[in-house]
Amino acid sequence: MGRTVVQLTLIGLQLALASTLPNKDDWDIYSFHINSTVTSRYATTVITSRVVNRMDESKEIEFHVRIPKNAFISKFRMFIDGQVYDGVVKAKEQAQQQYTEAVSRGESAGLVSSVGRTLEEFKTSVTVAAHKKVTFELTYEELMKRTHGKYELQIHARPMQPVKDFKVDVYIHEEAGINFIDVKGGLSTKALANAITKTHVNKQAWVYFYPTVDQQTMCDNCGEQGMNGDLVIVYDVNRNNELGDIKKSAGYFVHHFAPSNLPRISKNVVLVIDKSGSMQGRKIEQTRIALIHILNDLAEDDHFGLITFDGNIFPWKLELVQANSKNVESAKNFARNIQAGGNTDINQALLQGANMLNTHDREGSASILILLTDGQPTTGVTNLEKIQSNVRQAVAGKFPLYCLGFGFDVDFEFLEKMSLQNNGVARRIYVDSDADLQLKGFYEEVATPLLTDVTMIYVGGTNLTQTNFSHYYNGSEIVVAGEITDNNIETFTLQVVAISSNRRLVFSDPNGIVESGGSVSDDLIQRVWAYLTVKQLLDKELQLSGPEKEQVKKEALRLSLKYSFVTPLTSMVVTKPLGETIHVLHKPKECEAPQSMKPPGRQSISRHGGTSTRHRSDNVATTIDPAVERAFESWFSSLDPGEIVDIYQFFTEDRGFYFAKPSQSRKKRPTVKEILLDVFVEHYSLHGDPLQATDAPLLHRFLLKAENQTVPLCFDVSGALSLKLLHHPSRELFVNGELDSVANRGFKRIFIHFKTNQHVEIDTKGVTVRDGQTETHHTGQDLVTAGSVTVIMRNNEIDIAAGDVRLVILVHEKNSIKFLWPVLRQHPSANNTDGLLALKSVVYEKVQQVPATKLKIKNQEINVTNGNASDYSIASPLMMNCWLTSADSALQRPLADFVVPQL
Repeated sequence: MGRTVVQLTLIGLQLALASTLPNKDDWDIYSFHINSTVTSRYATTVITSRVVNRMDESKEIEFHVRIPKNAFISKFRMFIDGQVYDGVVKAKEQAQQQYTEAVSRGESAGLVSSVGRTLEEFKTSVTVAAHKKVTFELTYEELMKRTHGKYELQIHARPMQPVKDFKVDVYIHEEAGINFIDVKGGLSTKALANAITKTHVNKQAWVYFYPTVDQQTMCDNCGEQGMNGDLVIVYDVNRNNELGDIKKSAGYFVHHFAPSNLPRISKNVVLVIDKSGSMQGRKIEQTRIALIHILNDLAEDDHFGLITFDGNIFPWKLELVQANSKNVESAKNFARNIQAGGNTDINQALLQGANMLNTHDREGSASILILLTDGQPTTGVTNLEKIQSNVRQAVAGKFPLYCLGFGFDVDFEFLEKMSLQNNGVARRIYVDSDADLQLKGFYEEVATPLLTDVTMIYVGGTNLTQTNFSHYYNGSEIVVAGEITDNNIETFTLQVVAISSNRRLVFSDPNGIVESGGSVSDDLIQRVWAYLTVKQLLDKELQLSGPEKEQVKKEALRLSLKYSFVTPLTSMVVTKPLGETIHVLHKPKECEAPQSMKPPGRQSISRHGGTSTRHRSDNVATTIDPAVERAFESWFSSLDPGEIVDIYQFFTEDRGFYFAKPSQSRKKRPTVKEILLDVFVEHYSLHGDPLQATDAPLLHRFLLKAENQTVPLCFDVSGALSLKLLHHPSRELFVNGELDSVANRGFKRIFIHFKTNQHVEIDTKGVTVRDGQTETHHTGQDLVTAGSVTVIMRNNEIDIAAGDVRLVILVHEKNSIKFLWPVLRQHPSANNTDGLLALKSVVYEKVQQVPATKLKIKNQEINVTNGNASDYSIASPLMMNCWLTSADSALQRPLADFVVPQL
């Protein structure tokens, strides 16, 4: 008779495990117990399963466990025929080596590994002799996380058959007192109601779940195979002290801080929503539903923004607006009309979201940036490290970034690292029927900020876990643990400093009292500290590189081994009796996607004989028309090397032309010629005519903001012209700028003239002041005064004040080349000013879409096409969609009016 595999499965998350059912006459699970003890929000759960082989021959029995994502396995044992087989936690490399050595000796070993950072999975098997028994005992630990004002202990049981002795015992002890306790979940049903006993007395609570064999087959989630569902124990503690709950034991302390009697802080929230082609269908439908829920939940004193993106950026409004009924209704209409299609430019979308928050910094409010994406960046900046660097620079620690990864096409590790770098977290949204509720549920966690800039201070404390937090939200909790120096409780004091709305709050205990652990075991608080420290070190290790990364990793490994935690750095090895069959199960990591769910790739070029084919990384290909290819060869051969470089930069860097970007799946980068062929073919498909060399001259593209419109105008200026930026005759102030000779690099020099023989010259190296025959040069961060003009020099910004005029000159850098871009922050009060910076926002209306787009400006119709341009008026430039037209049409006057013969 073939061998039978018995699977005993406990899933800490709501995940189903498919398996082949054994013949129930071959074996019997005669006892199945789950004991969970929760003390000071720290849960230690022991799963004990006893199995007997009722056959007349040996049988292989398998034990398989998945535990909650925040838990660490800390112990595993097997008891076989009076013998104890203990699991030993080792460094992952050592565990693998021991496993290999055991196999080479003809022995067998079970291997338990932490897979990714969201699930830990254990699977082992053992051969049990005829009519003999085996006991499996697994222990895991987790720090309960408070969300929505409660803690949840989730236990999911699927023993694969009714069990005569089935018990779940949960004991909770909280020194602060238990405010309420409830039991929910799929196993908390009417059919099983009398199997659940709940008792609550002050600081203690007990939950017993003892279903009979009949009940295990008759409930909603039951059948002949027994139960398959979860039991969720929900509770919260009393909060009589605003400073929180502090416990100490054996020289360690843990502090739970969750003040509740605080006014909510109005928030500024920007939601950045991926609407690329991979969001098509159910995903985008659920996103629309969730957005409408979220918009309905905004308070009227909140301010918000919506940005959708594919290969382009589509803000609902260019600035944050108040969440009044009119704006919310307009935003909901915008949300209802979101359609999926296009590529994925995560970099530009996040930079624009960060810019919206940076330019709307309301005192006494809390800002939040939320990204939802289901894919990887495929256009614009696609280097993940560069995106993370750009976003970190744009956010600058001012607000948290939360990244929601929709499905499994997304690079979750990339999102996780980017969130952690910006004081946020990443969360996977599963593509299920309740995805909209998952989105809404996450938003509710951060919907009500109560404190910002929270600093936890512990005098007499050392080896502390994280003590600085950007936000504290209603219904959540901040937990800090550490050692008490020399175990001297007399000198140990704590204080919490934070901002509530626009006032500074200090939480302190004047008596400096820290409660004893009471019934807490001597090592429990220490294990809470170790658990929290390892978690935070693993997060930190993800963000770092080089020697710092290795040092943090080394410390996390040391603590994991000391406290026998199975973490991403360790594995548990269980050596078993001789002659065993080897069973090892490796679950794909969180960041790995199923093979059938790969995101669409970008296009690249390959050649076969005399024809050319445009390939995508998903093997979709289209043949190039031979006539178009001949036109390309003629055009390309007419270019000199300098023109080739300029055109390449023009399309690939300055215009974000995504077809020219090599796919990450390619091992070999396409040549410049292959990239320009791709550009040429795309231009032909869009415009129906060959690309000419004159289509990509040394251009500088300017944006002209539009009034009451989300899409600005843009126009090109060719060559290294000197332009009139601002002429203010009544103040004898004249500002001119010289464009760089390199395409789309802004200004090379800017001159400010005031009065006679006095002027300031600004270039990328510094500021030169000329007063008559006297000349002084300034570099570094200086304050320069010249007559009525004050110049303040900073790293990448030069502030200029002249009476009622405020001018800022930003210093940008692209490909190691610096250039200048002037921004008028305060317009002069006089109405006789002139120049590009003095132009007011244009007012236009769209009058025709087909066959060509036309706009009307001052009763004049102009032709426009879809374009994009970098907005250099902000510190971190964004690529924006714009209506591209001629300079004369955009300016409503000849460009020559703005050209000056000399600076």
